[in-house]
Amino acid sequence: MNAYRARGLSAMFLTLLAALLPLAHADDDADGRGRIYAIGLWGDLPYSDLQAQVGVPNMIADMNAQNLVFVAHDGDLKAGNGTAGSVTPTTCDDALYEQALGYFDALDSASVFTPGDNDWTDCDRPRNGSFSSRERLDHERALFFSTRFSQGRQPLRQEIQTERLCLGVDGPTACVENRRWHIGGVTYATLNVQGSCNNLCDTAPDPEEWAARNQANIVWLRETFREAARRNAAAVMLISQANPGWDQSDPTRAPLRDPLTLAQTDGQPDGFQEYLLALREEVIAFVKPVSYVHGDSHYFRVDKPFLDTQGRRLENFTRVETFGNNPANGNNDVHWVKVHVAPKSREVFRYEAQTVPGNRTAVPALSVSHQR
Repeated sequence: MNAYRARGLSAMFLTLLAALLPLAHADDDADGRGRIYAIGLWGDLPYSDLQAQVGVPNMIADMNAQNLVFVAHDGDLKAGNGTAGSVTPTTCDDALYEQALGYFDALDSASVFTPGDNDWTDCDRPRNGSFSSRERLDHERALFFSTRFSQGRQPLRQEIQTERLCLGVDGPTACVENRRWHIGGVTYATLNVQGSCNNLCDTAPDPEEWAARNQANIVWLRETFREAARRNAAAVMLISQANPGWDQSDPTRAPLRDPLTLAQTDGQPDGFQEYLLALREEVIAFVKPVSYVHGDSHYFRVDKPFLDTQGRRLENFTRVETFGNNPANGNNDVHWVKVHVAPKSREVFRYEAQTVPGNRTAVPALSVSHQR
């Protein structure tokens, strides 16, 4: 039996199994509304052999020990460029995605994933194998998003953007990577929003692909807030890869942007303004807490960078950036973010950095008694 047929049979078995298990799913509000639970966030990993073989397994073990409902990886399964001599996959060959699938399926909870630029838009770089970026995204769609379930040992049933609004190698295709689900009165969604100017710059920009996906993301964004309002959701959490830039304060890590007009000011192609304008409009109208999770710039932080057209901070909006590779420092930033979700509380989400004991690099690990 070849690998692809075996994978297809595995996906069918997973779908049947998940249908029989008492899992959190796309419409679980009826029996779990208001319950308190925890989720995990990670991304931009692994970037090296050490991270792939030691750091990420340590982190998965740490997450598995903490009774999480789901874990979300916000994109980038590898470094931006392939590295010669690596034992683990560092180009965009199929082995890269199989490695990631192994990580996701090792999680005891549900495991959610949204693609990152390093695993599709940047795959056309020579050091990544000079692949077609559209073909690699098509491959991710087939491998990770072929059913309505997530990965993980307790798969999560999700709503899917089924309209053929995106583009693949053969033309219009469904944006099946855009997902939505509801747990305990909170609405969650993933959106395929990318670094590298959202596919408008770098080795082989693809304006046609960007234009279609950008509109699809805006449609999915607006539908998510409408669905959250219909359900009287306590909060919304959105998960994507790119750090789109929010203002003028972070030139080393994000595009520079006028925080009032949301127009990019650094002369680079702007793949985000229209999307951000729609996001701001929806956040203001929703009123309740909105959490926006992304990776891309590898700097853990929780802050409130979003302003309205008058320069007033949007009090209900919180940006969460996950940990990511710290160049040349091994497992130094191979950690994750735990989110405590209390739907009946005022802020709904509480964020807690989780420093994996086995991945401490600059400062020695604490004794076991101090880790409890």
